[in-house]
Amino acid sequence: MSDIIKYMTKEVSKELSSRSRAFFELVMPPIDIYEEGSELVVVADMAGFDKSSIKTTLNGSVLTISAKREAPDGVVYFWEQRPLRVHRVVPLPIHPDPEGEVSARYENGVLTVRIPVKGARSVKVE
Repeated sequence: MSDIIKYMTKEVSKELSSRSRAFFELVMPPIDIYEEGSELVVVADMAGFDKSSIKTTLNGSVLTISAKREAPDGVVYFWEQRPLRVHRVVPLPIHPDPEGEVSARYENGVLTVRIPVKGARSVKVE
């Protein structure tokens, strides 16, 4: 009887792990967007991904962030939620400046994309 329980526990664990990963691949990475001066700043939590696997594209007012990581071979997981891949399409709230230079930096698991804003100008508050 204990062999059946061990087998069922292992199968249920695999199924939960699979469904958990699918959920996190759908909602990850969490993203914050804010305006700083004449730039729109997009911050995405991308912990666990190598910088070389992260791809970002800006097409008009839509930023796409995607990444893929490899699961280590020979490791037995009992619970796994980290996504192996992410793909987020982010509609930007402000039109980027098509002439401006977009920059991205990945540090400590956080991707920061800086996008110049079209027609942005400082306004002095008195």
